[in-house]
Amino acid sequence: MKHLTMDELEAGLETIRQAPKTEGVLELIVRRPRAGERETLDEARLDVDEGLVGDRWKMHGLNRDTQLNVMSARVIALVAQEKERWPLAGDQLFIDLDLSIDNLPPGTHLAIGSAVVEVTAAPHTGCAKFVSRFGLDATQFVNSPLGRALQLRGVNARVVESGVIRVGDVVRKTGASTS
Repeated sequence: MKHLTMDELEAGLETIRQAPKTEGVLELIVRRPRAGERETLDEARLDVDEGLVGDRWKMHGLNRDTQLNVMSARVIALVAQEKERWPLAGDQLFIDLDLSIDNLPPGTHLAIGSAVVEVTAAPHTGCAKFVSRFGLDATQFVNSPLGRALQLRGVNARVVESGVIRVGDVVRKTGASTS
């Protein structure tokens, strides 16, 4: 797979910026049961204590603020080029919604299916695996000052209301936490 150049990636910014602001769609759910393994799901349960049920996040006892990794479906469509490659990003939820810091600051709640998640302040950045899978230009693109403002690499979130989610569910911005 040929990795895109910075010029090719920047040419996709207009499409990314046209993502819906308040109501989008859950395009893909990916569970990571073990390191290097990915399962695409049509339906999953989000749990306040476990995150995405069956995902390895819980096995590592990680910070609840990084329970879920959420990425823009428009960004991953650009960098991965083929939907079959989306799970390689390592994120669990891919949504068609404007993930920019201006639109989804930390504390913003998103209703997905019968669950609610909260965007957290924990930064989500491209790592060495992202470089190997999508290229150095893609990593520099998502981690550039503009990429960080638009949160092109995605956001971290935690589950605040357990529930079931399904591919195709509406993702609705519902406001911010009061805590």
